[in-house]
Amino acid sequence: MPETDLEEPASMLRWSGVTDVGRYRKNNEDAFLALALDGKEVRFLGKYGEAKLETCDYIFAVSDGMGGANAGEFASRVAVNKITELLPKSFHSAAMGIEVGFQDILAQLFDEIHSEMAHMGRCYEELSGMGATLTLCWVRPEWLYFAHIGDSRLYHLPKDGGIRQLSDDHTHVGWLLRQRKLNEREARSHPGRNGLQQVLGGKNQSPSPQFGAVGYEAGDRFLLCSDGLVEGLWDSGMNRLIRKGNPMAKELNPAECLVAEAVKTDGKDNTTALVLEMEGG
Repeated sequence: MPETDLEEPASMLRWSGVTDVGRYRKNNEDAFLALALDGKEVRFLGKYGEAKLETCDYIFAVSDGMGGANAGEFASRVAVNKITELLPKSFHSAAMGIEVGFQDILAQLFDEIHSEMAHMGRCYEELSGMGATLTLCWVRPEWLYFAHIGDSRLYHLPKDGGIRQLSDDHTHVGWLLRQRKLNEREARSHPGRNGLQQVLGGKNQSPSPQFGAVGYEAGDRFLLCSDGLVEGLWDSGMNRLIRKGNPMAKELNPAECLVAEAVKTDGKDNTTALVLEMEGG
């Protein structure tokens, strides 16, 4: 694990999460999750709140489902429910001293969610082909570990400014963007931008999630979001709203600011944002 150069370690975590069906869809196929874990229990967290970092590990996730009829809505909920069911078991094993790395735990989790979705798709005609993106963060003191598949996104907003996408969009357009063959504007208008190459479930035989770890300090922020938010906001807009909020609606938390602005600007898709703020003592 590389060393971190932290000026001020974060001691508190503040979070806010919002999902909106958008202006045109009938069903919300997005879902998000916030959990606290320790060696004894798992607790669901509310849509917003704050807690001390040293008392628990924290799990945050965003999933965007897809499939005919209501299958997409069902798929994203299968993803977040499986996290709640399976991750505490792995956490208990790690707490008892079994040497299991974060990537092994998250890889097994993603594999089991994929297997469950594929099995349900084979057993029930109405769920055939259902799938879901999943972007998950595991927050521990000084480090955030993540696993990701699909085109939901994870961003890091360092204390000193800027915004950086940590997750890779599993689309051909995402690959072109990473190769600098397209810029952000060209990628957003490309006709193939929503063509997913990797999801959990669906017709994907062997998903290959992305794994990573990033050190953080007090003042850093992270954003997990569905592609509906990306369609409505440029990266610069996300950066501005998370750091400064909306001066016309100061009562809104960061996630509410993001989703309200994205739905107002676009709103064609379900829109979800989950913001994590790392605070000092």
